[in-house]
Amino acid sequence: MSLHPDMLRARRDAGMPVDGMQRLRAPPANAIDALLDPSTGTAACHEIYARTVGDAAAATGLALGIAAGWRRERPLLWVRQTMADLEAGQPYTQGVSEFGLDPSKIVLVIVRDAIAALQAGLEGAHSKGLGAVLVELWGKAPAYDLTASRRLALACKSSAVPLVVARCAADPAPSAAETRWQATAALSTPLAANAPGNPAFLMTLLRHRAGLSEGAWRLEWNRDNRRFTCHRFQDSTITTSGPPLSGAVVAVSFERPYPAQPRLARTG
Repeated sequence: MSLHPDMLRARRDAGMPVDGMQRLRAPPANAIDALLDPSTGTAACHEIYARTVGDAAAATGLALGIAAGWRRERPLLWVRQTMADLEAGQPYTQGVSEFGLDPSKIVLVIVRDAIAALQAGLEGAHSKGLGAVLVELWGKAPAYDLTASRRLALACKSSAVPLVVARCAADPAPSAAETRWQATAALSTPLAANAPGNPAFLMTLLRHRAGLSEGAWRLEWNRDNRRFTCHRFQDSTITTSGPPLSGAVVAVSFERPYPAQPRLARTG
């Protein structure tokens, strides 16, 4: 497809290729598209804050689903503090598989404190062989300050490896992250015969360095397609009220025995 003459002139003036078959990449329509679409350049540091302590599993699940969409064929480094295991439960392989990740390609590192978690995450962010890095921090974690977040951001930019910091029991604070989100669990939409629906989440954009507008989105994870479907709210007010599903709802991500699957390799 030929480019418009004005575009050709602008590209020529900027010293860019002017091959008529080349297309200019359209900017993402909104922040959630930019985060979920690996073609938009997500190789940066992103933050997801759990809205409450009870939303810790939701924040982790979102982080896993997002990481799965970035570079699924490459290994994922998952660093989490011991407190996350104690408070939110340990990961199990079937839950990981349902979020589109191969458990055999996950390196799970358990550390005691935020300093060790950040150091492991920084080393991972420097490794070009990884597909993504997930770092879970619990509590205020004063070690995660502007300096630490800037180091992570620079490492991501240098290696083109995206990183997400999932935070629980902490208030949003200034950092060098590309985006900052707040996450909470949402009510599932029942499937046929009122069967339990897909995992659902609510995400609110708190900050975007590129200036994309704030907003709130409802995300639903489709286990069959292994992708999120999104719906934007008209305002940024998040509510989880509504009629409950009838019958028991099976937990999604943590602490269910699943003997047919191998255990995740743990270090630390």
